[in-house]
Amino acid sequence: MSTRAVFTPPPGARAYPLRTARGEFAAVDSAGAPGVANKGTALLLPGFTGSKEDFTLLHEPLTARGYRVVAVDGRGQFESDGPETDESAYERGELARDVLAQAAALDTPLHLVGHSLGGQIARAAVLLDPSPFLSFTLVSSGPAQISDSQQQRVKLLRDALGVMTMTEVWDAILAMGPPEEVGGPAKGIGDVQQLRRRWLGNKPAQLLATGRQLCTEPDRVSELAAVPLPFHVLSGSQDDTWPVPLLDDMAVRLGARRTVIPGAEHSPNADQPLPTARALADFWDGVGR
Repeated sequence: MSTRAVFTPPPGARAYPLRTARGEFAAVDSAGAPGVANKGTALLLPGFTGSKEDFTLLHEPLTARGYRVVAVDGRGQFESDGPETDESAYERGELARDVLAQAAALDTPLHLVGHSLGGQIARAAVLLDPSPFLSFTLVSSGPAQISDSQQQRVKLLRDALGVMTMTEVWDAILAMGPPEEVGGPAKGIGDVQQLRRRWLGNKPAQLLATGRQLCTEPDRVSELAAVPLPFHVLSGSQDDTWPVPLLDDMAVRLGARRTVIPGAEHSPNADQPLPTARALADFWDGVGR
């Protein structure tokens, strides 16, 4: 885990290693806003090439609504350690068990939120054991594999990682154009140097394994629909990774609350954080009632 701060935590939050039965995971934890009664705790899981910092702009508005927010880096992701070359450590079942270990370490019922890849990992955790969770929100995370165009981007990245170092891949990405447009990391919080350091924190085996999973994930919506939890499907009004009509249909199949955030694309948590936070807290308030 990195000993140098790459990103400054949101006001009132602290960054620390969350110790679990399956190892340590880098976390940013906002315990709550002063003078606001606590309504519950949310565990937030980031997407492919992302990190816990993708939720930075959600912390303050969610704590103002009474919710503790804990965002984590997954195994081999940014500041959470993991094997460099052993892809078996990043099998979907292993990552799902990591989530259950994080939930156990927090030792309280949780509202689970997964963005993109994080949503599919969270889904696998819920299907293993839903008991730690009060609700489950999928943010821009679809029912099965990603779109054909995004599969091509992932293939480009995986091919590059097969013959180049992480530094060489980053330099090649920058030479081609904005990272999010040429198969590199999605647009996120921070400047180019911060995003570079985040990129270099990722383990190649994690990117290779989870990239493959995104391209081969089966449709497990029917299994999830059988789980007795309140579901929420939230997305931007545009999404190239899973088309919005596909997310609409998934919400119907789950009997889920559906929220579309105007003016947002694949990362509503970064594109439109205030309406995204409002939608999350409104959903959780309803679950609480």
